[in-house]
Amino acid sequence: MNNERFYPFLCNFASMKGGLHYLYVFFIGATALFLSSCSATKFVPDGEYMLSKATVVSDTKDFNASTLQPYIRQTANSKWFSLVKIPLGVYSLAGTDTTKKINRFLQSIGEAPVIYDSLQSIITCKDLTTAMHNRGFLQAYTDVQTRVKDKKIKVDYILHPGEPYYIQKVSRDIQDERIRQVLNEKETGQNISLLEEGKQFSVDLLDRERKRITSVLTSNGFYHFHKDFIQYSADSTRNDHGVDVTLRLLPYRTNESSPAMAHPQYWVRKVNYLSSDGDKIHLRQKVLENNTVIREGMPFSSTDLQKTYNNFARLQAVKYTNIRFREQPDSNLLDCDIQVSLNKPSTLSFQPEGTNTAGDLGAAASLTYENRNLFHGSEVLSVQLRAAYEAITKLEGYQNADFKEYSIETKLMFPRFLVPFLSRDFRRRSTATTELSLAYDLQNRPEFHRRVFSMAWRYRWSNPQRHLSYRVDLPDLSYVYMPWISGTFKHDYLDSVSNRNAILRYNYEDLFIMKGGFSVTYNDGTHAIRSSIETSGNLLNATSFLVGQSKNSKGQYTLFNIAFAQYVKFDFDYTRLVSFDQHNQLAIHGDIGIAYPYGNSTILPFEKRYFSGGANSVRGWSVRGLGPGKFRGSHGRIDFINQTGDMKLDFNLEYRTSLFWKLNGAAFIDAGNIWTLRNYPDQPSGQFKVDEFYKQIAVAYGLGLRLNFDYFILRFDMGMKAINPAYESEHEHWAVIHPRFSRDFSFHFAVGMPF
Repeated sequence: MNNERFYPFLCNFASMKGGLHYLYVFFIGATALFLSSCSATKFVPDGEYMLSKATVVSDTKDFNASTLQPYIRQTANSKWFSLVKIPLGVYSLAGTDTTKKINRFLQSIGEAPVIYDSLQSIITCKDLTTAMHNRGFLQAYTDVQTRVKDKKIKVDYILHPGEPYYIQKVSRDIQDERIRQVLNEKETGQNISLLEEGKQFSVDLLDRERKRITSVLTSNGFYHFHKDFIQYSADSTRNDHGVDVTLRLLPYRTNESSPAMAHPQYWVRKVNYLSSDGDKIHLRQKVLENNTVIREGMPFSSTDLQKTYNNFARLQAVKYTNIRFREQPDSNLLDCDIQVSLNKPSTLSFQPEGTNTAGDLGAAASLTYENRNLFHGSEVLSVQLRAAYEAITKLEGYQNADFKEYSIETKLMFPRFLVPFLSRDFRRRSTATTELSLAYDLQNRPEFHRRVFSMAWRYRWSNPQRHLSYRVDLPDLSYVYMPWISGTFKHDYLDSVSNRNAILRYNYEDLFIMKGGFSVTYNDGTHAIRSSIETSGNLLNATSFLVGQSKNSKGQYTLFNIAFAQYVKFDFDYTRLVSFDQHNQLAIHGDIGIAYPYGNSTILPFEKRYFSGGANSVRGWSVRGLGPGKFRGSHGRIDFINQTGDMKLDFNLEYRTSLFWKLNGAAFIDAGNIWTLRNYPDQPSGQFKVDEFYKQIAVAYGLGLRLNFDYFILRFDMGMKAINPAYESEHEHWAVIHPRFSRDFSFHFAVGMPF
């Protein structure tokens, strides 16, 4: 466990002076590059034109022309944030003499002007017309209009889609009796024909129906079937915008000259397991069988084949899998050979790191051992040892000014459900993992010593077809033990009547947490939704009540003389990505969380409380520098715990753009805050009130840079306060009108995208 949960990492350049001059320099530079892009025509040969813009428009309001934008063969130079052609401006700064290094360098990092190609324009018109025909607009055509000014040209592709055509009649020509029987049996529920009378005709619809039928047949024994055996004929001669569609299924032929015959249906005779390494497969036979969905005596199934590949791919012990089918002579039987190659069973890794906690520098290192095949069932055992040291400065009244932390975490993951009473078939077909984790963390600070022991048992499984994944934690135990607290710290913050802080005191007592939780995530690449709920202490509270256990002096039930936490917590998170083109994207994000202590608790454990500000929240504030409500931190070192709450609300808009090389940019607006559900004296103006909370929404804006190395992203965000709910003056409240870098600016460094 890292001490950052108590003293958060702050990388705040609020004291930067002269920052406004840097902003002026940025805008002056951007303006210069924009103006220089206007001179890019010096690179355009005589008699040719630079393509400045290419658009697709429709003469019909109901037709969405923007969906056909990708069919444009030749597009204009890219723009930063869809506004300014900075890469073109950089290229234009270069001279025409390529023997000079500076010119070659500017041209290499910039973007050459796009020279208009009339042939590409003609091909684009044909592609656009074909695309409209494929969507059911069978009388569509495309015009192109050009506008020339100086040596620049703008191109408009005018779509004339006309009226769409609809399916008027559907018929099937299937001579193969066995295939007709299988389709009649399997086309039930949601797996019914996509071709229905009254639907708008489109080539995409026909192709999806072809794929559906192919999937049904290849999943029911028709090993040699493929979609080219299905052909269509469409008759639109009635001229009433109706199309008669006939689906024709061709007979099976082994080659072009062989006679037509019925499509053969195959069954699996035997499943064999082979090693790709020329050695015995070091996996238990039962594990191999449980991850094989292909079954002896059953028809060949492409669906079962893919599920078997997926099952073996998630086994950590398996490097790769190759599955082959061998036809048996003079029969419709297949032998299945599953060839497995295994990874090295054990790895050892070392990872050093530097730390910076509110300006205090330190170092940490971790050593991790991992065994990917502990019991020859692809069970993964990982043991991580971690040590950290930090020299704490500006801390008076304490004997030792160092921080030391030692921790060990052990995880054991099973690639299957470990639950009694589940059927073998269900376990085989579910892509689940079961995980047991144990951890012990020792922290020695000048103010206190803290020990945390935790244990968790959790399940994870997924449904890739529906883009869903699930997680269940049951149970998750944590025991927090405080063996020593400095007398100075106790006097200043815990026992002093004038300085007593209930939230702080609660989190420096021994505590037991027994929680369970459930979360579900949906992610299809465009929309990402995550919802989770967890609750703690209910079982312990009910048991204590039923056995008649007496409460302690604070009115709490205890377990081994240690009070346990009781609360319920709910979180909901949504992200949507809107792509405008290959260079520009808008990310929309919002999340809400609420946690309520009750029964045995009046205050949430610190680890379960919400905070605002930082690299993944409202980026105009440092970590835990915002809220709750209108609360304004004033206690310095203990504000990290006062600026937490029971409820959070975040909303983010981030426009992302490609700059050059591996550098991407972002412009963002963040809004949000946290609140408490109860009125705590140490957090005045922090309680959530329906008629007040909207006035306490903090707003920030800023710019970001990202170094995208594909496998990881380094992120630098520069945020400015726009609306500050914790203000002492109107200038501080409306910082967007009265900006001051020394007061309103925050810098954040992080790895990965914010959401």
